[in-house]
Amino acid sequence: MLIGLLADSNNFVTSDHLSLLGLMGAFMIAVGYALTNLGPAWLWLANAGFLVNWLGDSLDGTLARYRNQQRPLYGFYLDHNLDCVCEFLMVFGAGLSAYMSLNVALLIIVPYLMLEVYVMINAHLKNEFRLTYAKLGPTELRLIIVLVNTLVYFSPALQAWTYTVTELNRSYTLLALDAAGLFISLSLMVIYLVSIWKDAHYFASIDPLKTSSD
Repeated sequence: MLIGLLADSNNFVTSDHLSLLGLMGAFMIAVGYALTNLGPAWLWLANAGFLVNWLGDSLDGTLARYRNQQRPLYGFYLDHNLDCVCEFLMVFGAGLSAYMSLNVALLIIVPYLMLEVYVMINAHLKNEFRLTYAKLGPTELRLIIVLVNTLVYFSPALQAWTYTVTELNRSYTLLALDAAGLFISLSLMVIYLVSIWKDAHYFASIDPLKTSSD
């Protein structure tokens, strides 16, 4: 229904506008997280940003296909560059929040961007564009984060939770969202490693090593 309303807007709303909406959502997330240093209520701005980002990111390509206005080169270029910018804004904002350390936040973006590169490689080599792995895609990841934000908002104990880890004579203090961040980072890294292992065997089978007699 929503895509039908957008399609009937006589180009008042374009795919580029929706891509910009997704970027605005990422800014909302970053600002909302950063402002949690003033109080946990700002988590709701971050949650609203995830909704806005999801709408823009999900509907820009859908609208272009609905109107039969696909621009494969420009759309691919713009969409995935904006994805990288949005992901950085979200994670950096989380690292500035009262509930996640910047070190842990950056640990999330690294495997996420590694998976992004992996997806682009397969889009070129296999003509396969796959965003969901182990039933976890961008939409599911956003939903998990929104649920965790909501849980933190309603739990003063989580807001105040800290845990100090000492490793190699250095101490690290974990905050409320650090545990979730470490879990997401580890999950993304496992998905990445398993995926490239399986695809390495696939590419080796279709591109076997040539012997001197070949």
